[in-house]
Amino acid sequence: MTDLFTLAISAILINNIILSKFFGMCPFLGVSRKTSSAIGMGAAVLFVIVGASCITYGLHYLVLVPLGIEYMQLITFILVIASFVQLTEIIIKKFSPVLYKSLGIYLPLITTNCAVLFVAKDNITQGFNISEMLTYSFSVPLGFMLVLYIFSAIRERLDSSKVPASWVGNPIALVVAGLMAIAFTGFAGLV
Repeated sequence: MTDLFTLAISAILINNIILSKFFGMCPFLGVSRKTSSAIGMGAAVLFVIVGASCITYGLHYLVLVPLGIEYMQLITFILVIASFVQLTEIIIKKFSPVLYKSLGIYLPLITTNCAVLFVAKDNITQGFNISEMLTYSFSVPLGFMLVLYIFSAIRERLDSSKVPASWVGNPIALVVAGLMAIAFTGFAGLV
């Protein structure tokens, strides 16, 4: 149980997918203007990563390995991820049109979000068992959501602050992202 807790804390804080690996930067910069959009995107990414990871993990060990076609892993994983993103888009459009509109183009871009594919492949590469795979697949998007929420809260404050004209928009956002990455390195000695 302590191994799973360590894996979760590591994925959420220490090896955060955005701040240490720089995956998922497109939604990180694009959807982080409002905290409500950040939470919505984080929930969508959570759903896609957990669902896609479970299916790709099963497909790898139950279909690809027994048939000796592990070389089909990448295309199989991409198809599963694209399907989950389409399902997520349909669900959000049906139940929350406001969130669907606020996420805009960034919702279908989850398909090409390298964080989703990274987690699916990393579950296989690391040799995780089912409980480790579930813990990791749930923790990585939680870390994504945490950082996205913190960043969106900071950006909301920045929008109401006086910032030099040349720093308005993405320049100050990237500086803040860099400072957040430095701050999160402080968690390295935690586990």
